[in-house]
Amino acid sequence: MTLQHAQPIQRLIQELTKLPGVGEKTASRLAMHILRGSKEDAEGLARAILEVKEKIRFCSQCFNLTDQDPCRICEDPKRNREILCVVSGPEDLLALEKSGGFRGLYHVLQGVLSPLEGVGPNDLRIGELLARLKEEGIREVILATNPSVEGEATAQYLAQRIRPSNVRITRIARGVPMGGDLQYIDEVTLSKSLENRSPL
Repeated sequence: MTLQHAQPIQRLIQELTKLPGVGEKTASRLAMHILRGSKEDAEGLARAILEVKEKIRFCSQCFNLTDQDPCRICEDPKRNREILCVVSGPEDLLALEKSGGFRGLYHVLQGVLSPLEGVGPNDLRIGELLARLKEEGIREVILATNPSVEGEATAQYLAQRIRPSNVRITRIARGVPMGGDLQYIDEVTLSKSLENRSPL
């Protein structure tokens, strides 16, 4: 007979396995860590999870996750309001913000086109993007979706939909990363880096 955890522990493990990338072994280790910690730590974790669910929502302008509406980026008067960077999700927006290289506004699609997963144009924030282009005086749209099959398809679809707006459409560059050795770079990346070369 296999020894089972007590019911409350088993329930915690079961809930933790619902998190992405967390299997039963990892969930079991996390559950044991929570058990070994103080009651205050467990209550703090539970409160933080509930607070996120209660207070975080989408910004009504860019659809980033925020605790205020409009979000801090949309509200910032120092941002360049003529350039709009379109990203798939909030994690991409955060990565661009951490780079410090972009000072315009964002539009978060909340996903990419993926017919195999049943995600079509109506499932993304594309209608809202097109409305912003009409209303906000945007002069350039940077398509910053990932260079995956779905990301490329989404960028191509968006370019077709945006083109009638007479807005400049650009795509983030792809290629060799800083500090990368050419001998270790895959063929597709090398090909794209040559294709997207720039003058010095």
